[in-house]
Amino acid sequence: MRVAHDDDLRFAHVLADDADAQTLSRFRAEDLRIETKDDDTPVTDADRETEEAIRRTLSRARPRDSIVGEEFGTDGYSARRWVIDPIDGTKNYVRGVPVWATLIALMVEDKVMAGVVSAPALNRRWWAARGSGAWTGRSLSAASRCRVSDVASLAEASLSYSDLEEWESRGALPRFLDLTRACRRTRAYGDFWSYMLLADGAVDIATEPELALHDVAALIPIVEEAGGTFTDLAGKPAAYGAGAVATNGRFHDEVLAYLSAG
Repeated sequence: MRVAHDDDLRFAHVLADDADAQTLSRFRAEDLRIETKDDDTPVTDADRETEEAIRRTLSRARPRDSIVGEEFGTDGYSARRWVIDPIDGTKNYVRGVPVWATLIALMVEDKVMAGVVSAPALNRRWWAARGSGAWTGRSLSAASRCRVSDVASLAEASLSYSDLEEWESRGALPRFLDLTRACRRTRAYGDFWSYMLLADGAVDIATEPELALHDVAALIPIVEEAGGTFTDLAGKPAAYGAGAVATNGRFHDEVLAYLSAG
């Protein structure tokens, strides 16, 4: 049975292939150019050149679609929007840590219909389209299905996050620490990696207090098609909400209760 947006998902893989070639060619390059943006986060020539390359391909192949990118903002006003993060994990990228990825998502109206997460330095890729499941592998033809864990209680759960500073800066560190104490294990795998480990069934909770649309869009369908639950901190759809909470679905409300407690 043909699933809606299969063609878009295949096209997203083409975009990811090109992005992988671009990002890998600059990873650990001695002449990598690094600047600091207004929000005090790093950006490299690889970030910008990769997003520019994706935009050029989209303008040729999907000229009626709009584009939302981390580095160059929004172009167009179509109900179909491609959401791009050329390098999620730029801080890792500039330090030579191989945990970074290109995130590519297609939104129709306000719903994410397909997503690809490509981490070439890890030799891993994850993807999903609505109704077709979540998958990981080197290509569409060499893939295995992603499924969240069956861990049934918070007391047995493994939690992944990015860092403590973000929770502290928002006055939410005590609530977050209470959650960590309720779990069996915590690790700061960070960025996209937390959510892909969740989709793989390797961790059971991934959460962050603030994410932009380009940070989260591609992650949502992969987690949900793997059987997980993905919301913001208030339990609402995550694409435009405050922060992110993703779980295997078994104790999602319990996690939300910790993070929203007064």
